[in-house]
Amino acid sequence: MRARWIFLGLLVALVAAAFAYRTLRPTPVETGEVTRGKAVEVVYATGFVEVEEPVEIAARVTAPVVDIRVKEGDRVTRGTLLATLDIADLNAEIARLAAVTRGAEAEARRTLVLVERGFASKAARDNVIANRDAARAAEKAARERLENYALRAGVNGVVLRRDAEPGDLASPSRTLFVIGDPARIKITATVDERDIPRVRVGQQALMSSDAYAGRIFPARVREITPGGDPDQRSFRVRLEPLSNDPLPVGMTLEVNIVTREKEGALLVPDGAVEDGHVWRVADGRAKRTPVQTGIVGTDRTEVTEGLAAGDTVLVNPPEGLSDGARVSSQANAAKKTAGPR
Repeated sequence: MRARWIFLGLLVALVAAAFAYRTLRPTPVETGEVTRGKAVEVVYATGFVEVEEPVEIAARVTAPVVDIRVKEGDRVTRGTLLATLDIADLNAEIARLAAVTRGAEAEARRTLVLVERGFASKAARDNVIANRDAARAAEKAARERLENYALRAGVNGVVLRRDAEPGDLASPSRTLFVIGDPARIKITATVDERDIPRVRVGQQALMSSDAYAGRIFPARVREITPGGDPDQRSFRVRLEPLSNDPLPVGMTLEVNIVTREKEGALLVPDGAVEDGHVWRVADGRAKRTPVQTGIVGTDRTEVTEGLAAGDTVLVNPPEGLSDGARVSSQANAAKKTAGPR
């Protein structure tokens, strides 16, 4: 009987010890330090590179493409022949009009002779002359249309895009070539309509691309389009690059437009502020502390009230944490102490 009571006592003690361990053991957490530095507020956008004043070239008539004279990347000057179109139908029309002109001229010559001899009236003379001149004008206009079947560069630049092959049907609604100067580029960024009130002409921007890992390209806001896109709920913002780094036309960029800066701000790591509170760590315990925030950056948030430089706060605190709970930044400490072997 006594042994049974001893066994029950040990069991209760073990349960109590386990409960105490689970209740009192520190919760492993990630911590960060409150520091002072520059607070930067940015507006994120996605942009792409395009040339200044690109020129799109389309045919003035509808006709098959016969020959292509340039390829993408070729440098051209104003007037360079880019492509020729099939002129068979126009040549047939010119031949028909030339025949009409010859007939009108012959009729005019005969009528003028009759007028001189008094066998035809002045009205007849005027009529044949008008017919002759009209035939000549129609033939001349048809011959001038031959130039419409030769597509030429309208500016000096580089062929950025060629969307035509021999046999394709050219038309006024189809762009066949795009010409521009790749040395003169601009960035067009799409900004959410909720952020556009914070964007101003002249603001600095930082651009990056996965193609250039670790590199930052500075730019400046040059223009904000007055009209937005109601379907996309966005506005277009034009950016002017501030460096001479070559950026390929058409490349997509991540754009951060700097809308506000503040030196010497009190900063906490991203993920520390939650519903206007932070968890401040003191004497190994987490205390839920109300704070006032200012500029919210990409990886740091400004705190204007509630903390002091040097305080330790939880980053991404675990759910269910209670005020005054014991915490341990063992995982964070492991990261700090880990090094090359």
